[in-house]
Amino acid sequence: MTVRDLADLRRSLDDIDKVILSALGERARLARDITAAKSGAEQPLRDEAREQAILAHRTEFGERVGLDPVLVRRLYRAILDDSVRRQQEWLNDPPVTEAPLVVGYQGTEGAYGFQAARQHFGVSRRPVTLKAYRSFREVLEAVQNGDVERAVLPIENSTAGSVHDVYDLLFRLSLSIVGEEVLVIEHCLLAPAGVGLADLTHVHSHPQALAQCSEFLAELPGVDPEVAPNTALAAERVAREARPGHAAIASEEAGVRFGLHVLKRQIANQPMNLTRFVVIASAPDACDPLVDAKVSLVFGTRHERGALVRCLNILADEGVNLCKLESRPRAGVAWEYVFYADVEGHLSTPAMQGALTRLSGATQFVRVLGCYPACAAKPPL
Repeated sequence: MTVRDLADLRRSLDDIDKVILSALGERARLARDITAAKSGAEQPLRDEAREQAILAHRTEFGERVGLDPVLVRRLYRAILDDSVRRQQEWLNDPPVTEAPLVVGYQGTEGAYGFQAARQHFGVSRRPVTLKAYRSFREVLEAVQNGDVERAVLPIENSTAGSVHDVYDLLFRLSLSIVGEEVLVIEHCLLAPAGVGLADLTHVHSHPQALAQCSEFLAELPGVDPEVAPNTALAAERVAREARPGHAAIASEEAGVRFGLHVLKRQIANQPMNLTRFVVIASAPDACDPLVDAKVSLVFGTRHERGALVRCLNILADEGVNLCKLESRPRAGVAWEYVFYADVEGHLSTPAMQGALTRLSGATQFVRVLGCYPACAAKPPL
């Protein structure tokens, strides 16, 4: 094969890719028409039976043309998730304006918060500007002050658990959760060129990332973990200082941005490492009843036997499904706790209203943190 032959084949691949992308664009436009049809008929956006039928049919067809069925299912899962995400955006129908939507996140470009914000607002009808802050508090204060319209912060990880600082800030500040995003976390060990595993003496990263990669770090004798405010900031520091034996745990994207090389991929303790982020605003957003929704709330129980059980029984009695429960010490009151709960359903439903009414009588206080569309993305297959 000549160099010219190879160039011709690559041009053919480029032409096919243009056809694929054009078809995906047309599919997205058809999804918008479907949104309008569902809205008039008051049908839910997500049709699980229809999605499963699509996945089965596309997988079977892909096998007939020689494609890996796992690849086809992953591809179409991503396409279906994108379609639902776009339908959620179109259904809420925010006004189209030239003014950018300013979104705050903690860290720097390449951070997981940056990636989550870009993923969540990728279908926004408004232009989006992402703005970095050093700490979770600074991000949320920027929302309060009107410097940004939205904030995207991590709330829990499938390996390391909850991000307690964010829970505590949500309790203290008068803000609303208006959305969520789930990001697949792919931790990499990053180092400057010429540094190998045998050379390492220090590994920098955020405490959550260090915890999520604790088993890998335990296999590196004599290597000390170094805490950083953020994974991408850790990568930036390692690249800037270029100290011998120093590496960072961060995303591959952060490594590309700061000129670091990947020493090892997929170093997390669990192969499926997911982080859930919440989208925060100064006031509640309208959440269309057609979308799959969640309600986040916080309540305080009386200091007496069975208080929490009574609250959980109320949710069960009303048919409200609890999908997350987190306890945190109540500031200024020894041995008393507040409980954060995520439940499935829309705030306007009779079941949710009945549960909130009964919880108000069974608790010291109850506060709704937000009613918002559940993340469109399904866990990876």
